Amino acid sequence: MKALLGSDASLAVHAGNHDQSLSDLPLSPPLLRFFLIHFVLLIPIKGERLGRRIATDAITTPVVNTSAYWFNNSQELIDFKEGRHASFEYGRYGNPTTEALEKKMSALEKAESTVFVASGMYASVAMLSALVPAGGHVVTTTDCYRKTRIYMETELPKRGITMTVIRPADMDALQNALDNNNVSLFFTETPTNPFLRCIDIDLVSKMCHSKGALLCIDSTFASPINQKALTLGADLVIHSATKYIAGHNDVIGGCISGRDELVSKVRIYHHVVGGVLNPNAAYLILRGMKTLHLRVQCQNNTAMRMAQFLEEHPKIARVYYPGLPSHPEHHIAKSQMTGFGGVVSFEVAGDFDATRRFIDSVKIPYHAPSFGGCESIIDQPAIMSYWDSKEQREIYGIKDNLIRFSIGVEDFEDLKNDVVQALDKI
Repeated sequence: MKALLGSDASLAVHAGNHDQSLSDLPLSPPLLRFFLIHFVLLIPIKGERLGRRIATDAITTPVVNTSAYWFNNSQELIDFKEGRHASFEYGRYGNPTTEALEKKMSALEKAESTVFVASGMYASVAMLSALVPAGGHVVTTTDCYRKTRIYMETELPKRGITMTVIRPADMDALQNALDNNNVSLFFTETPTNPFLRCIDIDLVSKMCHSKGALLCIDSTFASPINQKALTLGADLVIHSATKYIAGHNDVIGGCISGRDELVSKVRIYHHVVGGVLNPNAAYLILRGMKTLHLRVQCQNNTAMRMAQFLEEHPKIARVYYPGLPSHPEHHIAKSQMTGFGGVVSFEVAGDFDATRRFIDSVKIPYHAPSFGGCESIIDQPAIMSYWDSKEQREIYGIKDNLIRFSIGVEDFEDLKNDVVQALDKI
């Protein structure tokens, strides 16, 4: 080879001269082709196969950016198809980074299985699509994420699925729905958005199971640190991982956890339809989860202090927070939550314009949608979520003076002083 390509010194000079044309190399055309094939064209795969299936010693889970996975031979592919060979096939069906995230979430929620998807909203859609049959019946609550309600009201009827909507604490209405319909699923948040109402998971799970219905809890407002719905009797638990789980306002994702029998059905639907979580997003969520308990404990403590402060302030008409004895389901929250979350909703003692002035006067919280991140976020639901429908605001009790305040990890005194100066302006 040395005789063919020239001296080592000559090669070193040419290898280090990145601006030199390949045509300037001291090679005849046949030798140039040989060089290209064996030293240049193989660069994209050189070394890539050497690390395959060798365990990494990295502390952090690697980001595996690939759309497909290869097999050594046909028999290995057959073994994979028949469950004798552990690997992946196509990016939509699984990814090592995402799988690590799913295992971490299952451990956190004490679930048999978890599937991560592209958003919390898609998690709800995939769950409903996979588990509620055509012609089925769903029960949900008035207080919930508006887009979830819109999907259920507009899309489920296209599959012949009917729905009963009850108030969160109305157990008589739930029992009536179970008695008079062939209910497939009761799907509810707890705490709910935006009034933070709490549903007795143990009680409703027994009510649902006695009638053969599944119970799915959207536990996004609680986080797995404060509430483990599966241990309380729920069949499935959903999270918008965008919120507390990732916790840094920099990624969107969602997940469904529960019994493997049920999650597998959701996973099959997910593999067919798509809505895949990007491995880079999976990595960001994994990273966020490392500080989940620290962030949530901080947010729990600050939110409780903020709720207590607001409840005593003369310019606040009402505070909604499960940790307060004045909350209608405080006893339920105490029985099933270890902390009450980082969101405080409250009504200003004033009208629409006074509430706007307050929102516009705070300096630390961002005026934005979402919640659960390190940065405090504040919004006026009458504008942020329901601006297009005054009728919907009236139906669901969204008053003009309602504020949803997501507490971040800032110092409580700084947040309190900011709230005080903003209240002074109304």
